[in-house]
Amino acid sequence: MRERADAARNRRLILAAAEELLAVHRPDQVSVEQVAAAAGVGKGTVFHRFGSRRGLMLALAEQRAFAMHEAVLSGPPPLGPGAPTRERLLAFLDALVELVSRNIGLMAALDHATVTHRTEDEQDGPHPLHVFWHGHIAGLFAESRPDLDSELLAHILLGGLRSDVVVQLVTSGETARLAAALRTTATALLDAPADGA
Repeated sequence: MRERADAARNRRLILAAAEELLAVHRPDQVSVEQVAAAAGVGKGTVFHRFGSRRGLMLALAEQRAFAMHEAVLSGPPPLGPGAPTRERLLAFLDALVELVSRNIGLMAALDHATVTHRTEDEQDGPHPLHVFWHGHIAGLFAESRPDLDSELLAHILLGGLRSDVVVQLVTSGETARLAAALRTTATALLDAPADGA
C-alpha cells in the first residue's frame, strides 16, 4: 500500500515540476533530467512512471484537458449533451481554443516530444487527446451534415490549431481572433449547400 502512495506522490511531484518548468522555459529546453531534479526524484523514476519524455508531456496534457473532456461527456450544454448540434460544435471549438491558449507551451512541448523523443516501441500516430477531439468534431459534423466529409473536416479544423501562426496569435493575445475564425469556418461548412444544390 505504501508503494502505491509513494508512486502517486511521485506522479504529482513530477507533473507539477514539468508544468512549472514549461511555464518559464521553451519546450525544447525542458529535459527529463530537469524535471526529475525539480521534482526531487531520480531520472529513472520519471521514465518508470511515464515511459518517455513524450509520455510525460502526454500525461500533463491529459491532466489539463480532463475537465474539458468531462464537460463534453456529461457537463451542462452547450458544451455537454443536450444542446443543438451546431451550438455544441461551436462551444467545443471555443473551449478547445481556450484550452490551447492557456496551455500553448504544453501543446508545443507535446508536439516537440512526439517528433524528437519517440522510442521504437511507441506507435506512430496521433495521441489520445487528438483522437478524442477529432472524433467529437467529426461526430457533430456527421450528425448535422451527413453529406459532408466529416472525418476530413475535423482534421482540417484541428490542423488549424497546430501551426506556428496559431502560436504567434495566442502569444500575442489574439485568442479571440482565432476563436472567431474557427467559428466562421465551422459555420460556413455547416451552411454550405449540399452537393448538386
